[in-house]
Amino acid sequence: MTTTSKPAPPQNAVDRDPHWATTRAKLAARKRPIAKMTICDDQQVKDRLATAQYTERRARAAAELEPGNKDLKKALTAAQADLEAAQQAFNEAAIVLRFQGMRRPDFEELKKAHPATEEQAEDGLAFNPETLGPELIAASSLDGITVEEAAEYLTEWSEGEAAQLFDTAWQVQGETRADLGKD
Repeated sequence: MTTTSKPAPPQNAVDRDPHWATTRAKLAARKRPIAKMTICDDQQVKDRLATAQYTERRARAAAELEPGNKDLKKALTAAQADLEAAQQAFNEAAIVLRFQGMRRPDFEELKKAHPATEEQAEDGLAFNPETLGPELIAASSLDGITVEEAAEYLTEWSEGEAAQLFDTAWQVQGETRADLGKD
């Protein structure tokens, strides 16, 4: 069975298509994805923010149920002010680390530079996370984390925080912003 396919339009027609020209410009202007890891060591600040968020949600829900109730509107206004203050305190106390997706060839090269040990390969790993971690964190950090600093954080921080640091730098490499099948 033979199928006939529609011939491709001439390249100059494609180049003159305003829709495609706009699409091309948008594609050329895309930025690589960025992921953030937020650290807040002040438990009281975190608790205050969580409480303020909860209180604001409850006040909003109550005010929506009775839109004419002035007391509920006042309570919502007070809850919103408290939430704003709690968020500001959290923002001041928090440390935000930012990581950007690398060019795919650079990421692939980095992984190849850190091959798995024999034991890791037997466990199904394609690279050595112990040696890759500090390099990946430094290479993708938008905050200037050095390889030495990354190695120190991965060694000195708790297992959960070290894993989150590595995971944030790793996950942004595979982030997709495409929405397939949507009109």
